[in-house]
Amino acid sequence: MKSPLLSLPGAVPAEGVDEGVAAHYGDLFREQRALAEGDGFVDLSHRGVVTVTGEDRLSWLHLLLTQHVSELPPGEATEALILSAHGHIEHALYLVDDGTTVWAHVEPGTQDALLAYLESMKFFYRVEAADRTADFAVVHLPAGSIAEVPDGVVVRETAYGRDLFLPRADLESFAASHGPAAGLLAHEALRVEHHRPRLGFETDHRTIPHELGWIGTAVHLQKGCYRGQETVARVQNLGKPPRRLVFLHLDGSEVHLPVPGTEIRVADEGPDGRRIGFVTTSVRHHELGPVALALVKRNVPVDARLMAGDTAAAQEVVVEP
Repeated sequence: MKSPLLSLPGAVPAEGVDEGVAAHYGDLFREQRALAEGDGFVDLSHRGVVTVTGEDRLSWLHLLLTQHVSELPPGEATEALILSAHGHIEHALYLVDDGTTVWAHVEPGTQDALLAYLESMKFFYRVEAADRTADFAVVHLPAGSIAEVPDGVVVRETAYGRDLFLPRADLESFAASHGPAAGLLAHEALRVEHHRPRLGFETDHRTIPHELGWIGTAVHLQKGCYRGQETVARVQNLGKPPRRLVFLHLDGSEVHLPVPGTEIRVADEGPDGRRIGFVTTSVRHHELGPVALALVKRNVPVDARLMAGDTAAAQEVVVEP
């Protein structure tokens, strides 16, 4: 779904899974600085929007999600995962309940599979799940923003800012009164700075929540049964995850950033050394320079000098080994 805000001056379209919104509007670092200072907004209207209504909505979702939501107060934001039977991450949901409806935004293009799963689990519960992506657009206001939210708009407020579920028909008028617009690359740079994983970027087909630091923020360890809980409990109580998320400071002299999937090796082992991980997201940050998130084997020493392809990288611990 192509955003009308791509018609704004300087808009350069994003590519890949983020196609449909602007990557930037002509000045990446200015846009990053504006967001860091609490100014402007980010068009996330390519993200899927799913709602769940009905009097059983919270108790039902509580059975399916990794998060404790059975008593979620209206207006309180949370995030949750849906796991496979083996504990691998399949969906990430960013939730808020407005008192009558649970609103969630999800990764672009994942709402159909999510809804298919939810429909298969309805049984006798009094719930209705719906895809509202065609009607509502997600807009992000950064932390510190004092921008006014239009009346009646559902808001999901976190330490990183406010996510608005804005009627899609109001997107252009909102942009006109709440600018300047910042592109997705600026939003991604701040996400990487805050070590926040993203489904499909920091995850692959075998990722478990412990590897990314999602225990606590998206996975509640003292709640009832859900699919994949056995793996979560076993790793939490008896073992360690096979990989861990790290933050990389990249050599700033390199012209090109290592792309996602770039192999990581221990620098001291030379170019033929063993592969110990891969880059998941790389960005240019307005203060930190070129940085990245990556998954590496858990037993890689925290002080090991790394190479991301041909780029030297110093690691910062996100998930403890």
